[in-house]
Amino acid sequence: MRMRIVDSTGDNDLARVFVAELNDGSLVECAESVQPPVPRDSKWVLILSTLKGCPVSCPMCDAGGGYRGALTAEEIIAQIDFLVRRRFPRGAVPVPKLKVQFARMGDPSFNDAVLDVLRRLPSLYDAPGIMPCISTIAPAGRERFFEELIGIKKAFYPNGRFQMQFSIHTTCEAARRRLIPARVWSFAEIAAYGSRFFSRGDRKITLNFAPAIGMPLDPGQLARVFSPEFFIVKLTPINPTRASARSGLVGLIDPFDGPGCESAAERFRAAGFETVLSIGDLDENRIGSNCGMRVRALEGAAQ
Repeated sequence: MRMRIVDSTGDNDLARVFVAELNDGSLVECAESVQPPVPRDSKWVLILSTLKGCPVSCPMCDAGGGYRGALTAEEIIAQIDFLVRRRFPRGAVPVPKLKVQFARMGDPSFNDAVLDVLRRLPSLYDAPGIMPCISTIAPAGRERFFEELIGIKKAFYPNGRFQMQFSIHTTCEAARRRLIPARVWSFAEIAAYGSRFFSRGDRKITLNFAPAIGMPLDPGQLARVFSPEFFIVKLTPINPTRASARSGLVGLIDPFDGPGCESAAERFRAAGFETVLSIGDLDENRIGSNCGMRVRALEGAAQ
């Protein structure tokens, strides 16, 4: 499998986004980043596309629209191989935490090839620090994917070497359906799955919130469904994507309002949840490594 890098933007000391053209002419993105002040030789993050676009058009995400199908396992691995060998040509990655995040373009649970990649990944590189991350909206109808994922995690990534994350965004299921215009699992279904997915020694499963002003956010309601024994809460800003600007969403987590962010986090902690405020380097917004699709800009320029 060959892919051709057609665009690159960013800062080699922080984050860089690459646009690749696949054999069929489709454009996809992959990215690498570090999380200051943690240096790359301690933690390195690879962010991969699993779909050509996305069949869901969430109002905060630029990946939706123009969906052209799922990537093959070889196309996903080609992204990993490019990022790894660009810095470590021999494929030996002496980084204690190498986070491989299936979250750039498309929800990974729509693509069964992701399961194949997860099975093969530990044997592809000399990288004992590999830790995959699946970030998903939990689409209905993809139960077989999630069942297989439990076995893969147990067989290949035990003892805290796998990160599972569900995008929630609000504590109201009706409001969540407006933010995620697709058939998704109910909160009760996510909670039941999480209790089976979690094993002793695992990382707790993340409930990710990029909360918008005006959307319900009731930690007490969350605690009535999700057990803090299995789940933690992560609060992030709404990234400045083209989609979020069009939809008028304004984030509750304001990177410039430290006390306000801490106040929101404390409400979840008071409800019993370990809670993480995840606010990256704001230069990543300029680079685009944590928000809008560089592919969209290139496609617009070509029209």
